[in-house]
Amino acid sequence: MLYLPPDAENKQRRSTVNWPRRFQELAEKAKHPALKRYYEAAIAAAETPIKDVPMVAVDFETTGLDPDKHGIISIAVIPMTLGRIDMSQARQWVVKPRRLLTEESVTIHGITHSEIERAPDLAQVIDPLLEAVAGKVWVVHYNGIERPFLQGGFKERLNETIHFPVIDTMEIEARFHRQKRSLWDKITGKKPVSIRLADSRQRYNLPFYAPHDAMTDALACGELLQAQIAHHFSPETAIGDIWLP
Repeated sequence: MLYLPPDAENKQRRSTVNWPRRFQELAEKAKHPALKRYYEAAIAAAETPIKDVPMVAVDFETTGLDPDKHGIISIAVIPMTLGRIDMSQARQWVVKPRRLLTEESVTIHGITHSEIERAPDLAQVIDPLLEAVAGKVWVVHYNGIERPFLQGGFKERLNETIHFPVIDTMEIEARFHRQKRSLWDKITGKKPVSIRLADSRQRYNLPFYAPHDAMTDALACGELLQAQIAHHFSPETAIGDIWLP
């Protein structure tokens, strides 16, 4: 997780997309072999209880916030279920962005020019990345980073993009902890509850992890989802009530 806009707040909304059917359609249209295999691996139906859904916690480090202007420099994926986070199958890649590193981004995530000098382009990790996430629902903290950056990266390299649902732990926090500010709150300058990753974890008594490392942030996000389900939902809750289109 790199940047977080101060107004990054969305309300939880139920997906109306039939994702299993959508994946079948996309598999027929996909041209890149790895992308076709990804869609052919299918995805859970909306009515599937979340306890039965294979998931993958994902975090990208990027050179900035805008997918049209910035690039991906680090990717971490950790397979998980509601009951287990499988670090033995976790994968991480550092990739060389086609956009320049900024001094601000180097300061935040600590990945320097020398570290990415010999790193592969995103195109070279597409196959193992899609293999690692195939058949699993993505779990991220703030859906404005991972999916749009990957879609932009694919479009630039493959001339086709990728579509999939995500579970956004930030939006779950917004749903339960962000109420509409009253006039009194505005007059008195009362600040809204923070839904940043570290602050959200603190509400569930989860330990503090140093931020801005893709693997650490992916783990933090996966643990946060497990805590959110335990506190606000049920293991029988349908995945369609949680994921975003």
